[in-house]
Amino acid sequence: MAITSRFARKSFVAFTLKSYKHSPGRRPLFLAPLLLFVGIVSSSQYLMTTKSALVDGQAKIAVTANLVLLPVKVTNARGTFVSGLKLQDFRVYEDGKLQNLTVFEQGDSPVTVGLVVDHSRSMGSKLPGVVIAVSTFAHSSNPQDEMFVVDFNDDVSIELMKGKAFSSDAKELEKALTAISARGRTALYDALSEGLKHLQYGRWGKKALIVISDGGDNASHLKYSQVLAQARQSQALIYSIALLGGQDEDENPKMLQRLCKDSGGVAFFPGPKDRVADISKEIARDLREQYTLGYVPQNTNGAGSFRKIEVKVTAPEYGKLHVRTRPGYSPTADKQATSQPGSETR
Repeated sequence: MAITSRFARKSFVAFTLKSYKHSPGRRPLFLAPLLLFVGIVSSSQYLMTTKSALVDGQAKIAVTANLVLLPVKVTNARGTFVSGLKLQDFRVYEDGKLQNLTVFEQGDSPVTVGLVVDHSRSMGSKLPGVVIAVSTFAHSSNPQDEMFVVDFNDDVSIELMKGKAFSSDAKELEKALTAISARGRTALYDALSEGLKHLQYGRWGKKALIVISDGGDNASHLKYSQVLAQARQSQALIYSIALLGGQDEDENPKMLQRLCKDSGGVAFFPGPKDRVADISKEIARDLREQYTLGYVPQNTNGAGSFRKIEVKVTAPEYGKLHVRTRPGYSPTADKQATSQPGSETR
């Protein structure tokens, strides 16, 4: 039996985050012990739920403490998603060694999504389009998806929606986006870090961040290398919509492109005639058109260096196939369990 209910744990998180507008370097002293308590409660619950079983695509399994989940997109020569593949069509290698797949799921499974939105001065004229983009994404998503908003300029703020840490309501998300005006500098790395942390409290095993920014950073306490390391441990997909062409001299679209590719996501660079709302629909569709593979690594040495992953698909009847997934991950010594896609951890 779990130490605490999901409702109680989320209520505690919501209370902790209620005034969570801060500069990472000036975080309230009471926040660290509160979040530590939440982490202990969550970890205890995870450690007591370690049962695992092979599934055939639709069945669900319990969580496993060291389960590695891989979102995999398979497309044909025309770039069209290839559905209907079976478990036996996939081979997953970690550092060159074939792994035994214990999770196989296809279809539109729910996702926990963080919307990381740049509210710095350079984004002022672009914010109306950003609100439309987020609203479009919310309307195009699975009704069971849960989302949250990370606003950032000099400071980083996880916006609560009617006191809730997550929401599926497009209007609530829009309100959270318009709560802060465009001002100040850009703490993008700090915002990404907070978004990755908040994903941990989501109920779905499949997790993603969508970053809407020009890619510049001139105010973060963290460095890119630190955020990259955190992303490699989180197993979250990262997408970005880079709104370029402004007057920000710190625009850095290549950084967003590297981060997205390293997580298995995609970086989008809309041109003058492209509608950001259309890109939001494309991201929502991409999240639905994926396979989820999972395995318990044969390497049980715990924390260590980056582990390379390669996914191969053998299905001659579909012709030449392209596979997109994350290139690898970095394990942690005390890695928490990951929720099975399409199911809740209770």
